[in-house]
Amino acid sequence: MQSTSAFVLTALIAWTLFLVILMEVLRTRFLITGTVAPNEFRPDNSNLPPYMQRLARAHANCIESFPIIGGLLLVALLTNRAEVTDALAVWLLLARLLQSSIHAVSSNVVASWLRFIAFAVQMAIAVYWLCGLLAR
Repeated sequence: MQSTSAFVLTALIAWTLFLVILMEVLRTRFLITGTVAPNEFRPDNSNLPPYMQRLARAHANCIESFPIIGGLLLVALLTNRAEVTDALAVWLLLARLLQSSIHAVSSNVVASWLRFIAFAVQMAIAVYWLCGLLAR
């Protein structure tokens, strides 16, 4: 049976892939309607509506955190120490999904605070994992 850590690692990859596909589907709509020319898309979507900019940032957040979170999950799996990460892996995934979802839908003050809390939860879990993986 697959460990929780392996499942969460795969789910984090799937979520990041989902966000980029969603962004490209929405960009395709701009192409089809002639709103934006193919060579006018900016990586941060800064020339598109605010929701597209938030979506690009949510996707970028996933990419930025993956070396830390994904790396720790990989270390745990490769060293047969998934017991270090398994217990909190689902909580980390839920915090990541919450952060990305909030980021994509709103940038108001309350949403920004909630997004930060979800990010802080992920970083606290990552620090905990790191300490556990470094301990012998």
